Amino acid sequence: MNNTQPTDIELRDGMNAFQRAVKRLFDLLLSALLLLLLSPVFLLVSLLIRRRSEGPVFFRQERIGYGGRPFQIVKFRTMPQNYESDGIPRLSGRGDLATEPLGRFLREHHLDELPQLWNVLVGDMSFVGPRPERQYFIDQIMQRNPDYVYIYKMRPGLTSMATLYNGYTDTMEKMLIRLQMDLEYLKKRSLWLDIKIIFTTANYLLNGKKI
Repeated sequence: MNNTQPTDIELRDGMNAFQRAVKRLFDLLLSALLLLLLSPVFLLVSLLIRRRSEGPVFFRQERIGYGGRPFQIVKFRTMPQNYESDGIPRLSGRGDLATEPLGRFLREHHLDELPQLWNVLVGDMSFVGPRPERQYFIDQIMQRNPDYVYIYKMRPGLTSMATLYNGYTDTMEKMLIRLQMDLEYLKKRSLWLDIKIIFTTANYLLNGKKI
């Protein structure tokens, strides 16, 4: 863990203990319901991946979550098995799902992230919260803004204000912008705000808007 101390004053969580308990109960019930309802989709996608590619159906990667603790995030595998075997992304080769319509479809429509409902169910993640990051990138962010430690006050989320309005974070500049948006969410978050973020995310997905 990076022991750099934040330079700003202590950020206050917008949710009190009762609201956080309600949020967790909501996550638990909704994730269980969706896992049940979407089980045919899970089965279909798993069969298609098995048919089109060798290797495991699921991709697992260590991320840092609530309280600064690591956990294994789960996705449907749409990249080569050795995509990041040494921490460096590799371009896909011929026959990889990444180059096929199936892989592109799953990623473009965020269906590859459906298994993260399991992460929500077991308490690694929430429906709304900052996207979980790898320690490698957290260390770099901390060097520029040590206030990242406040992110550990929240469970990582499937979606967030930063996800909706900052898009895919492929540069350090975007990561720092996302951090500021996530810290602002921490200060202002409420059950009502979470509901609005969830409905906005669903609307974007249904209308094909990239997030």
